[in-house]
Amino acid sequence: MLLVNELERKFLFSENGQEIKLADPATELQPEDVRDFYSALYPILTTAKIEGPVIKDDEVQYVFRTKMGTKG
Repeated sequence: MLLVNELERKFLFSENGQEIKLADPATELQPEDVRDFYSALYPILTTAKIEGPVIKDDEVQYVFRTKMGTKG
């Protein structure tokens, strides 16, 4: 008997040096839609680039890369 497990998607980003792992709000959403969904809670994500997917720790992980810096 062959058993197939569907891996969960997780979305990661760093804020103030701390890694934050976000749950998948809906499996039918594209990664860009998930970024837009979470940008209401984390405004820094509005301009984040998406890297992945990478399978790690029995999860399908996407990383939101943000550009941190100051203007001037």
